[in-house]
Amino acid sequence: MTGEPSPAPPTTPARPWWVRLWREWLLGAALPVWLVVTFGFTFARVDGNSMNPTLHTGDVAVLLKYPRWLRAWGLWDGYPRRGDIVVFRAPASSEYAYQDGPLGRYRPYNIKRVIGVPGDSVGIRDGHVVLNGRPLTEPYTAVSTDRPEQTVRLGPGQIYVLGDNRIVGESVDSRYYGPVSLADVAGPANLHVGLGQAGESP
Repeated sequence: MTGEPSPAPPTTPARPWWVRLWREWLLGAALPVWLVVTFGFTFARVDGNSMNPTLHTGDVAVLLKYPRWLRAWGLWDGYPRRGDIVVFRAPASSEYAYQDGPLGRYRPYNIKRVIGVPGDSVGIRDGHVVLNGRPLTEPYTAVSTDRPEQTVRLGPGQIYVLGDNRIVGESVDSRYYGPVSLADVAGPANLHVGLGQAGESP
């Protein structure tokens, strides 16, 4: 025993700030959030009265993302279903697909109800939706459809959407821009919390 102090253990050099940022923030927090929002679910706020009386401005809907991906990967063919409420963008070729914003024109998301799925024939006659040759029972709307529409045969990857509010001018939907491509559909939003009241825009 010499009385000399024992050597201090070696110290680990401090990591650069950008390494800590990458590991602790990007990998630890941002990446899981991105995965959930992209492939799991997110929330959508309703703006407008096109889905009255089911949805109102200010309501919050749970937008499920995974059904879209499961279908795209060939793992599930149960989406979409007739009667689903979906969030989507109108066809890019339509004048109704765009709005003007602070940063220029953009394609906003819409929320409507699926009336027809791939392979269906959809038309409107005498104020009522006709699906595959038969009048469609629609307990979610108390208003007849405002104008007749020629029967449309939906191709693969196409859906026909309508707002629940069928008063003239209250819903811009497939009556105006035709079938919607599933590539433009973010997913179903059947679950919602009623936080708002009827809005002013379609």
